[in-house]
Amino acid sequence: MPAFKKLTPNLMVTSVERSLAFYIDVLGFARGMTVPDASPFVFASVTSGSVEVFLNDLEVARNEYPTLASQSVGLSGTLFIEVDGVDALHERLADRVTVVMPLITQWYGVREFAINDPDGYVITFAERV
Repeated sequence: MPAFKKLTPNLMVTSVERSLAFYIDVLGFARGMTVPDASPFVFASVTSGSVEVFLNDLEVARNEYPTLASQSVGLSGTLFIEVDGVDALHERLADRVTVVMPLITQWYGVREFAINDPDGYVITFAERV
């Protein structure tokens, strides 16, 4: 049985530059690698602590993964990122993003809120309480 080591979301995006700016300038991620080294990019990664997200140009991804050819951007789930200081993060982001789930303490002991990124991916930020 293999030992799974890491899960990195690879998001198909309509503009790597726009998504890169959002994840860095709005959410506070650090820039990782880009392909190519200078814009226009077809791929980029962002990191924050142990969290890493890949941003892949939609058309390039469709060439690599033919089953994506008929798919629209988005997914049927959310990215769930655990943070320290969810209230402060919500306060910092609330006027800069589209909040799709308000800040709430859930019955399962997590305080969380969710936003949309520029391509409509839902990102939930959560803190265990």
